[in-house]
Amino acid sequence: MRGGGINIINCNIDIMENRKVALITGITGQDGSYLAELLLSKGYDVHGIIRRSSVDFRPRIAHLEGVANFHLHYADMSDSMALVALVGAVKPTEIYNLAAQSHVQVSFDSPEFTADVDAVGVLRILEAVRACGLTDSCRIYQASTSELYGKVEEVPQNENTPFHPYSPYAVAKQYGFWIVKEYRDAYHMFACNGILFNHESERRGETFVTRKITLAAARIKQGKQDKLYLGNLSSRRDWGYAKDYVECMWLILQNKKPDDFVIATGVQHTVREFATLAFHYVGIELEWQGEGADEKGIDKATGKVLVEVSPDFYRPTDVVNLWGDPTKAKANLGWNPNKTSFEELVKIMVDSDMKKVAADDAAAKVRVNLEEYLEKGIVK
Repeated sequence: MRGGGINIINCNIDIMENRKVALITGITGQDGSYLAELLLSKGYDVHGIIRRSSVDFRPRIAHLEGVANFHLHYADMSDSMALVALVGAVKPTEIYNLAAQSHVQVSFDSPEFTADVDAVGVLRILEAVRACGLTDSCRIYQASTSELYGKVEEVPQNENTPFHPYSPYAVAKQYGFWIVKEYRDAYHMFACNGILFNHESERRGETFVTRKITLAAARIKQGKQDKLYLGNLSSRRDWGYAKDYVECMWLILQNKKPDDFVIATGVQHTVREFATLAFHYVGIELEWQGEGADEKGIDKATGKVLVEVSPDFYRPTDVVNLWGDPTKAKANLGWNPNKTSFEELVKIMVDSDMKKVAADDAAAKVRVNLEEYLEKGIVK
C-alpha cells in the first residue's frame, strides 16, 4: 500500500515536471496565431488572452477554436487583476507576451494607450507571475522590436547596439525591454527579450505597409484599384517571414539560460524593392521615375502611373535603416533565419492576396445578384 502511494506521488511529480502549458497574449494577431499552431504541434496546452468585443469572430485563429488543448480567456493588458487571476488559474510554464499596440504611426496618434499596453502591460505580466508564486516555474518571452534602434547608431544592429527610440511605440517598448532585464536580474526570473525585426505574412494587418502593397498590387491587377500611395520609398527594412520568427521565440525559451536575442534575416531591402517585386508577381513590371515626393512607379507596358508618394504617409520621425544581425540566435539557438527568402515571402503574400481579392469579388457579385433577385421578388 505504501509502495502504491509512492508511485502515485512520483507519477504526480512527473506530470508536474513535464507540463507544457503556454499562455499567449496577442493570440489573435499574426504572430500569436502562428505561435499557437506551432505550440499545439509540439503537444502544448495553449491558452490565449482575448478582449471582449461585440464582434465574436477571430479570423486568424478561427480554425483553432474547438481544437483540443486550445483555450481562450477574456482579459486585458490594462487590467492587472484579470491578469493575476488568469495566470493563477492557468499556471503556465511559458508565457509569450505578444500583445501590443504595434503600429508605429498609430502610436503618434494614441501615445497614452500605447504606453499603457506596450510598457506597463509588460510590468503587469511580470508582476502577475510573481504574485502567483510562479517565479521559478514559468518562463517569459517578451516581444521586443527593432524600432528600439530607431535613429540607428550602427549597421547592422545586434544585441549590443545602443538604442535610440524614435517613436512613442519604440519608447514604450524600450521600457518593456528594460523591465524584463531588471526582473531577470532582481528576481532571477527566466525572462527574455526577442528583438524582432520586421516580420510579415499573409496574416499581416492590411494597414501595415507590406500588406498594403501586396493587397494593392492584387487589386490593381484585377481592376479593383487604380493607384497605390506610399510614404518613404527609400526606407530600408530587414523583412522576414513571421512563421519562421515564432519558431525562434520558442527556441529562446528552450535555451539553458535566459538571454536576449535579435531575430532577423540579416538581409535588407527598401520599400521600393518590396513594391517592385510584389507587382512583378502579379505580372506588372514597374519602372521608377522621379525623386523624393515626386517619385512614381509606372507600368512599363501601359505607361500608367500605379504608385505615387504621399506626404500623408510620412512619419513625424522616421526610422530609415533597420538591418539585423542574427549571428547570436544562429549560434546559440541553432535557428535558421533564411528558411524563407525575401522573394518567397513576397510571393506568399501576393498569392494569398490575389486569391482574397478574387474571392471578395465573387462574394460581392453574389450579394449584388441576391439583392436584385430580392428586389424583383424572385427570392422570398
